[in-house]
Amino acid sequence: MEQNRIRVAITQGDVNGIGYEVILKAFEDPTMLELCTPIIYGSPKVMTYHRKTLNLETSFTIIGSAAEAIPGKINVINCNEDEVKVEFGKPSRESGKSAFEALEKAMIDYKEGLYDILVTAPIHKEMIQSEGFTFPGHTEYIEQSLGDGDKALMILASERLRVALVTGHVPIAKISSILTKELIEEKIQLFNTSLKTDFGIGAPRIAVLGLNPHAGDGGVIGMEEENIIIPAISAMREQGVICYGPFPADGFMGNNLYTHFDGVLAMYHDQGLTPFKVLAMDEGVNFTAGLPIVRTSPDHGTAFDIAGKGEASENSFRQAIYMGIDIYRNRKNEADASRNPLRKLYFEKRDDSDRLKLD
Repeated sequence: MEQNRIRVAITQGDVNGIGYEVILKAFEDPTMLELCTPIIYGSPKVMTYHRKTLNLETSFTIIGSAAEAIPGKINVINCNEDEVKVEFGKPSRESGKSAFEALEKAMIDYKEGLYDILVTAPIHKEMIQSEGFTFPGHTEYIEQSLGDGDKALMILASERLRVALVTGHVPIAKISSILTKELIEEKIQLFNTSLKTDFGIGAPRIAVLGLNPHAGDGGVIGMEEENIIIPAISAMREQGVICYGPFPADGFMGNNLYTHFDGVLAMYHDQGLTPFKVLAMDEGVNFTAGLPIVRTSPDHGTAFDIAGKGEASENSFRQAIYMGIDIYRNRKNEADASRNPLRKLYFEKRDDSDRLKLD
């Protein structure tokens, strides 16, 4: 039983934020260790400092490699060669460097098959920038490191709402120039596949939002809907994908139309994430679909304003672990089900009988 527990790698994120707080609080509940074997990529000294500051009782074991992870224990790997100074609520290059070192080590270990899913604590996107990390966020870095040419899709998910993005960490001024019919088709296809394979939905219904106010009003407020989005939706429907739109973003969310769909595809970051975080901030999970690795993250940032105060809620982080485990199992079940499909049935044309033949 213990050997079959799912191995969950967890990167420490920015040490000056709430990453360690939500990690420690999530594993205060001993039943979490019955679900998975956690492997923390970070610093035992920094974790101890957070634990003492926050008066938490969560204990952990230091290991030298993920291969040594002990079921029933919180395992911690030291990824930071230098001493890391913790200054709660203050972004620094030092904290960014330590966050990258943990993430980089986790990428190496995944390629070695040393864990099953990855849960990332929040990083500070400016402070983590370096020679090794020149990306706008986790999603793009992991796509390049582990995607092997596959494209990633950012999905924000909760129990009642799933939102995917056509464009992620892209400046607003560039969004219109980036949108193409082919890009939207690619994202619809990725979303449809993920809803089936990762979330276990047999025939997903996808709503596609427009780019412009009122979805362009037939071209009065912009032509992207007419020239790009509608043709992409039509093309995907011809391929059997159940998708509709484009819907005006404000009315769609305000009238609760999202409740009639399994997923909502937004054109850009804030169009999708603003309503999502209003509806599901404490339970939302950021999932990177489309890649071989199962990677989730809590739907919040470093929260420097409350770091070190003991006020952070661990619920989103715990949900990220739960969702990662569910998706991992769904993918495994899908792979097991398709490994030995039923043999093809056909009628032998050279035989005049109606007898059914087996290939």
